[in-house]
Amino acid sequence: MIERIWSGKSKLYLLLLPLSWLYGLISGLRQFGYRTGLLRSWRAPLPIVVVGNLTAGGNGKTPVVIWLVENLRQQGIHVGVVSRGYGGKSDSYPLILDHNTTTDIAGDEPVLIFQRTGAPVAVAPDRCSAVSALLSQHALDVIITDDGLQHYALQRDIELVVVDGIRRFGNGWWLPAGPMRERVGRLGSVNAVITNGGQPEHDEIPMVLKPGEAVNLISGERKSVLALPTIVAMAGIGHPPRFFNTLKELGVITCQEYAFSDHQPYSHELLDPLVSAEQTLLMTEKDAVKCRSFANDNWWYLPVNAELPAADAEALLNLITAKIQQYK
Repeated sequence: MIERIWSGKSKLYLLLLPLSWLYGLISGLRQFGYRTGLLRSWRAPLPIVVVGNLTAGGNGKTPVVIWLVENLRQQGIHVGVVSRGYGGKSDSYPLILDHNTTTDIAGDEPVLIFQRTGAPVAVAPDRCSAVSALLSQHALDVIITDDGLQHYALQRDIELVVVDGIRRFGNGWWLPAGPMRERVGRLGSVNAVITNGGQPEHDEIPMVLKPGEAVNLISGERKSVLALPTIVAMAGIGHPPRFFNTLKELGVITCQEYAFSDHQPYSHELLDPLVSAEQTLLMTEKDAVKCRSFANDNWWYLPVNAELPAADAEALLNLITAKIQQYK
């Protein structure tokens, strides 16, 4: 239902407009407060790169963060990552992740980034404290924030906005009548707009999410997704249809598809009944980080990697490395 409302296919958004106006008013007052100095913000002693979005729901931010971390580290740059840690509940913050940190504590996206890249990752509702915690333990050249475009308490040097190229901005209204955290005009002040799928507009950087081989949650074995028997697909991400459409584009025929809410907590009791022993349960990598401790041997995940045109990729990396040099 919420997808129909936010996409403009349902007129029920009209009932929610008063709440949207209130959201927009509060958001505007906060921005005004930080812009004029009425509210205090903090500048870190190194470059801060924000990867965020204007809308609620999954747009592909985390694959972009992973892409940035991996490519910057290939250049010998020391990168840290901070996140709000949605879905996690730690006894104390800031929390610096290690190999024993679970998604219950830190949230799924930070654990995914840490496991995929090995980069230092810290989570906290106050991202300034997360940055300080990383700097107390690591010598870093740059910090990337996964989300946090609207977290103006942390000053930033570079802002990258990821846009869902299919859904774009829905009906254009603020939450909850629409998907917007900020209005589209905010794009005029960011350094780059990265469009995930669809048709990018003028000056937007096109991005595709390229699937890799399927990976077994227990053994780590890799094989073509087309070699897996009788697939039941599941996804608990911001926009599950994207995962199901990816499978269709790969030629995968699923016998069932299950969509869960973003940051959905899982258990063996919840997922085990979805498949028989002869079937394959195929999920996203974001789901997999929450399921490894209780997975069956017929559970697999499909990792994806962000791909950008070479010239745009080089320009983004040069933008960041130039900013790093300014701080030295």
